[in-house]
Amino acid sequence: MLRFLSTLRTGLLAGARWVLQTLRTLWARFQPRSWHTWLWLVLALPVLLAVYTLLLIPFTPSIADITKAKTERPAQLLSVDGKVLAEYRWANREWVALNRISPHVVNALIATEDHRFYEHSGMDFRRTASSVLHTLRGDPQGGSTITQQLARNLFPEEIGRSRTLTRKLKEAITAFKIEWAYSKDEILETYLNTVPFLYNAYGIEMAARTYFDKSADKLNLLESATLIGMLKGTAYYNPVTQPERSQARRNIVLAQMVKRDKLEQDKLAALQKRPLRIDFERQTEAMGLAPHFAQQLRKQLIAWADANGYSLHADGLIVRTTIDSRLQAIANQAVARQGRQLQGIADNAWSARNGWNPKSELVHTLVRETNDYRNALAEGAPPDEALKTLLADSRFMAALKQEKTRVQAGFMAMDPVTGHVLAWVGSRDFAADPFDHVQAARRQPGSTFKPFVYGAAFMQGALPTDELMDEAVEIPLGGNQVWRPTDGGAPSNAPMTLADGLAFSKNTITAQVMYKVGPQRVAELARAMGVRESKLEEVPSLALGTSPVTLREMVTAYSSIANAGRYIEPILITSIEDRHGKVLQTFAPPAPEQAMPLQAAQTLRNAMRGTIDRGTGAALRSRYGLRADLAGKTGTTQDNTDGWFIALNPRVVAGAWVGFNDGRITLRSDYWGQGAHSALPMVGEFLQQAFRTNTLDGRDRFIDEEAPSVLGDAMNGVRSWVRDLFGRDVPPPPEVGTDPVPQPSQPMPPGSLPPVIRDGDPYTPGAPGTGATGGQSGQGGQGGAVFGGQVPLTPTEAAANPVPGVVVPSATERPARDGDQ
Repeated sequence: MLRFLSTLRTGLLAGARWVLQTLRTLWARFQPRSWHTWLWLVLALPVLLAVYTLLLIPFTPSIADITKAKTERPAQLLSVDGKVLAEYRWANREWVALNRISPHVVNALIATEDHRFYEHSGMDFRRTASSVLHTLRGDPQGGSTITQQLARNLFPEEIGRSRTLTRKLKEAITAFKIEWAYSKDEILETYLNTVPFLYNAYGIEMAARTYFDKSADKLNLLESATLIGMLKGTAYYNPVTQPERSQARRNIVLAQMVKRDKLEQDKLAALQKRPLRIDFERQTEAMGLAPHFAQQLRKQLIAWADANGYSLHADGLIVRTTIDSRLQAIANQAVARQGRQLQGIADNAWSARNGWNPKSELVHTLVRETNDYRNALAEGAPPDEALKTLLADSRFMAALKQEKTRVQAGFMAMDPVTGHVLAWVGSRDFAADPFDHVQAARRQPGSTFKPFVYGAAFMQGALPTDELMDEAVEIPLGGNQVWRPTDGGAPSNAPMTLADGLAFSKNTITAQVMYKVGPQRVAELARAMGVRESKLEEVPSLALGTSPVTLREMVTAYSSIANAGRYIEPILITSIEDRHGKVLQTFAPPAPEQAMPLQAAQTLRNAMRGTIDRGTGAALRSRYGLRADLAGKTGTTQDNTDGWFIALNPRVVAGAWVGFNDGRITLRSDYWGQGAHSALPMVGEFLQQAFRTNTLDGRDRFIDEEAPSVLGDAMNGVRSWVRDLFGRDVPPPPEVGTDPVPQPSQPMPPGSLPPVIRDGDPYTPGAPGTGATGGQSGQGGQGGAVFGGQVPLTPTEAAANPVPGVVVPSATERPARDGDQ
């Protein structure tokens, strides 16, 4: 059926094109030279025009589309806990009934735009003929009725804006359909609620609020005439920027109202002398809790709606997402709080006394890159004179400074087991910074890339206890080039374990590990774990995070580490329902991929606990009092341009990035520029509040799973046979020299929830069996498999028996200084 409709549509379109080409050919070949030719044209052209019009009908909006356009039911984006995150409205407007619109508005509109509105059926043929005659005389005039204008406003893509015969015919056909579907009052109401008025204001209600700070029913005669006058050209007759033109156009509207008996003649002169009284206030849309997240989904949802015959703006769809509104609110607060503190530091660093002054070469460069400078050159100003003029313009320089030195940030939290994105903060303020620093911004990850280096080493058999010398390193690059990575201080010239090299983010140790495993293996591992969209340069310096990536990619890759090496693509939507609650489509998570061998992934995860327990991320313990089971990594790029921090927990991975849109601008502070002091506080506050409010459970523990084996599979088969035969389970025998603690009978299958350990006490850093400072997986240590003889809960038990969260000490300490470079 779909193929038939597609073929029919293609055939009709081809027929319409043939008729149009025939009309053009006839006019070109048979120029009227005699009355015979004129008669032939008079008879042929209407017939061909009628055929062409009929062929265009299927290519105009249907009655169902027109009826739907009047009733706005925007799709709602819901959080996992049922809160509205956003509504996908057609535009920034508020629909008001016709009886809630000032009568002056309606009178001005009909008198100016379509005084025979109540007499025609969509087209005013007298006005159309008059328009054609004026156009032939060289005086183009519009002949569209209110209904035709409404057709263009409702369906701009289907009808178009070009001055062609096809567009006019489509417009006329749609106008007839609108007149058939709507009453005259409904047409007026729909028109006045959809017409644009600049400044992201659509409809008469938003226009009244924007230009006169009142509702549409309170507009007086002069205000109504001003707004209706804008419809001829909103930018040209903008009362804010072009008050003289706007007033002149308003007076024309008043004269038209007199001409059409909507206003007394004796009042006209006095009214036309009255000045414009604009009370301008730009209207902002309700952003919701997760505006960047909602914007990220918009294109995907529009494509889905188009493919499935729905409208994102009119069908009242319910889109259920993975965002937790409680966690999203906590993340918003954490980013805003830390952003304000860092902005104060940036303002001081770039004050007139410090970096931002007319003598700065960087400031000169920034000015030369602006449109104002290029426009001045285009107008003939000498370069030096244009630069001097702009440097002396205080308003221009203040605006440029605010734009360039505004601290930017991004934050994302994700459940590493399910792949559900729990929180998404694309910037400090969507209205001021709509650019998404989670998905769209690519920045150098610095030392947060180092886990992939150590992970590649563990895959080749290296152990966290292996030692390398902390000494000056020279890595040959070929072509007589040498790479000499350094740290913030001098090397100790003492042996250091790989675990400590990762925990304290030592560049000298990481560079040696990279030299042994090779950049190709590191890049391959990073791609497998989740860095799948950004290009990674396979060079030795990749170890220190020189290839730009997105925050989303890094949080996804760290989630693979938390999930024992299993990669799961981030999930944003769980289902789409119609407005009656019927499920239209569900979005199941894709099957997990074992991107990294189980034992190596667990060894890496356990080693990364050291960053939190004693390394560059220790502020999570000392400052934020977190006693949960955590791993993670800080990151700081060259000259403190980018600050990163990502923390791992069994059921949440939270990452933050801090910097500036322009990489040449930094906080100019060796302390605040580091990831441990710029980005870590956002993650620290997020986790602290999430655990304190029990939104996340601080008692979840990482445990090490067992790799599958042939013997284990055989024993599982025997146990299953005995259970089926005798109706009871057979516990596995305890290992020699160990307590008879029940263990999972087999590794968790990919995609299932990993076992969760519950005990009565919060996680204690460095406790035996945690893998923090004790034994590591593959070294004979417990690796966090069992705590105090407690029994692992199954995924079902873990979900059905939540346990309250962490104990947070009241005292806080200054965070440990980050050693990243």
